[in-house]
Amino acid sequence: MKKIVWVLTVLCISSCIKAQSLQTLEAGRVGLPNGWSLTPAGKSLPVGDLPLNIAVSASKKLMAITNNGQSTQTLQLIDVQQGKVLDNITVPKLWVGLKFSADEKCLYASGGNDNWILKYAIRQQKLVLQDSIILGAKWPNKISPAGIDIDDQLLYVVTKDNNSLYVIDLQSKKVIQELKLPGEAYTCLLSHDKTKLYISCWGCGKLLTYHTGSRQLIAAINVGSNPNDICLSKNDKYLYVANANDNSVSVIDTRNHKILETLNAALCPDAPNGSTTNGVALSPDEKTLYIANADNNCLSVFDVSTPGSSHSKGFIPVGWYPSCVRTIGKNIWVTNGKGFTSMANPYGPNPVNKKVHLSFQKGDPNKPAEVQYIGGLFKGTLSIIPVPDAKQLSIYSQVVYRNTPYTKEKEKISEGVEGNPIPRRVGDASPIKYVFYIIKENRTYDQVLGDMPEGNGDTSLCLFGEKVTPNLHALSREFVLLDNFYVDGEVSADGHNWSMGAYATDYLEKTWVTSYGGRGGDYDAEGNRAIANNKKGFIWDHCKRAGVSYRTYGEFADDYKPNIPVLKDHFCPYYTSWDQRVRDTTRVGQWKREFDSLVANHALPQLSTLRIINDHTEGLSKGRPTPFAHVADNDLAIGMFIEYLSKSPVWKESAVFVLEDDAQDGPDHVDAHRSTAYVMGGFVKRHFVDHTMYSTSSMLRTIELILGIPPMSQYDAAATPMWRCFSATPDLTPFAAKPLQTDINEKNEVVNAWQKKSETFDFTKEDRAPDREFTEVIWKAVKGEHAIVPAPRRASFFKPNPRAVDND
Repeated sequence: MKKIVWVLTVLCISSCIKAQSLQTLEAGRVGLPNGWSLTPAGKSLPVGDLPLNIAVSASKKLMAITNNGQSTQTLQLIDVQQGKVLDNITVPKLWVGLKFSADEKCLYASGGNDNWILKYAIRQQKLVLQDSIILGAKWPNKISPAGIDIDDQLLYVVTKDNNSLYVIDLQSKKVIQELKLPGEAYTCLLSHDKTKLYISCWGCGKLLTYHTGSRQLIAAINVGSNPNDICLSKNDKYLYVANANDNSVSVIDTRNHKILETLNAALCPDAPNGSTTNGVALSPDEKTLYIANADNNCLSVFDVSTPGSSHSKGFIPVGWYPSCVRTIGKNIWVTNGKGFTSMANPYGPNPVNKKVHLSFQKGDPNKPAEVQYIGGLFKGTLSIIPVPDAKQLSIYSQVVYRNTPYTKEKEKISEGVEGNPIPRRVGDASPIKYVFYIIKENRTYDQVLGDMPEGNGDTSLCLFGEKVTPNLHALSREFVLLDNFYVDGEVSADGHNWSMGAYATDYLEKTWVTSYGGRGGDYDAEGNRAIANNKKGFIWDHCKRAGVSYRTYGEFADDYKPNIPVLKDHFCPYYTSWDQRVRDTTRVGQWKREFDSLVANHALPQLSTLRIINDHTEGLSKGRPTPFAHVADNDLAIGMFIEYLSKSPVWKESAVFVLEDDAQDGPDHVDAHRSTAYVMGGFVKRHFVDHTMYSTSSMLRTIELILGIPPMSQYDAAATPMWRCFSATPDLTPFAAKPLQTDINEKNEVVNAWQKKSETFDFTKEDRAPDREFTEVIWKAVKGEHAIVPAPRRASFFKPNPRAVDND
């Protein structure tokens, strides 16, 4: 029978030691744009872009790390005893698979969508490419090798795109078996006696056992959702598998093929998804299990000395998005996928050939500035943490809880004031009956509202100011200006899932970087691939469970059909989703047609989600609308929408929330995640400036509280609702859309290098264009060939919950 072990941490230590230790750790506290904080334990090494896996050699003297991010992908060889990088080589395509040979003379690495395994000789502490073992033709042939393991003669490879196990003869390099698996695989691990290969089936929620003698699958154990990393006891009796979407680790009795117990690695019992448990490692004496919780930015520590009767010991704070954990001797090694901080990106679209003086370039005016694209901006780190004693672990545990805004209590009651239109308790009534949630595309705050003196903007980074976006400026002035709002996603691939589910799975976080880096791979977000979907679905699924009516217009509904089952019969069949040949003003016309019918028939759903996209632009493609025309069309569409709704009979009972799915395409002097957001409605304050730190999850939490829906993840449960934007006294003054100040019929006519580059981009679907190049084109189009961006004034976001300013 499966036993559930909850995390119950006892925090007991003398006040003297606690105060001193807490001061030491918290002196370096760093806040993140999602409201969580970091206080990493131990010391660290800089590694590369999104480290995902650590391989340790048999002697424990060497370690290898594979860095699998959007920008430069690298392999690093590390001297364990000295804690230093011996070699760092760039590889065109890599992914999670990594393994030393038993004699430590070679390192094998997954070659990503090139569909081969790379073999490196280790010579004089350097990695030297020796061979490649080909599984099949390169992308778009869908194989995508993931985890690997080897014995003396055979190489085992599992894949995530054609869901297979490959068995390869190392001498001949020939595939001797290809076995189909029931879902996408993450990794594989040989038993110490080499008779069994254990496979985590990422996409089917199973731990598979393959018998190396009979070459057959002999067991499939149902574990949690999105199982990934695994580790095995030395006697091969117990296996531990991390389940990313369940906040858990399954402890498996390998001899009887059954689960002994399930360890809940989250910070609270019965927490919703959001811990993203994605790494496991046993201590050398096998009495302690260390579990990497990527989205809680910590390790969960369990006493597993008696399997079946394990218990929690506490938590260890690490960096941002810990992706792998390993133990060697008295140290714990952790890769932090996003490093130790978020940051500003004022050089986001600045052309790479501009010679700009930057402080981090040590004053060299001749050194070219690097484009600060969000996809590769947050560099990974490797934490090295001495195994803590009980007192130190207690202090670490306290710090982890201090870093974490989520609590069980917040799931039911949130920050706010009684009598506000935004209820504090889930299920309490709100005078707002109808919510309209609009998703736009890829803009930072400074790009659009950086010219508003009322907010914290940088005018030099403002590309689409008031002349281009008079309605967005007017809405910010007439209702609420939000200048401290941050998107939770980095790009559209995770941004849309965050926008609709307050979470992005480990699958999305670890794979979007591949396609965005031009290394192959599909766009799996927005319901296009089951493994990428949140375990309990998106906001529509939660509406359905709560008995809340809903309808979507283009969001998660492509080509005039729904992407996920919950939207069947809940979408507008003639609303245009992604098609930049269609104006956003046309989309609003499509919405009006159905809105009028629904209102007339008293059938208006409580939640309407709309996609209004053209602020994405098409660069300088000849004959297509200029960036100014596209953004002006988008701006007018939002103005038209609010004007029409404000003159309708449901205005008093309505609230409109507008955000960008992500901020990837632009610069911002505060943080690369800072973006525009807008709130309008009969109960929304007028002429109000709100400096409170909000996020995508804050907006979702506000919508949930209006509709009486419980939070979907730990992120929206923890987020600050936007109650400060609302007043108990309605103001029903309708909004008048502002006339165009920019010609939306203007087409790109110039023939030059930037126009030619634009025409190589694929705009048929979201984010198919290479973003670094696309942002460079936008900068050239708007600022001109020789414009230089000024130096940044800030490199971090506002402190949480600063005083809001009412200008009434």
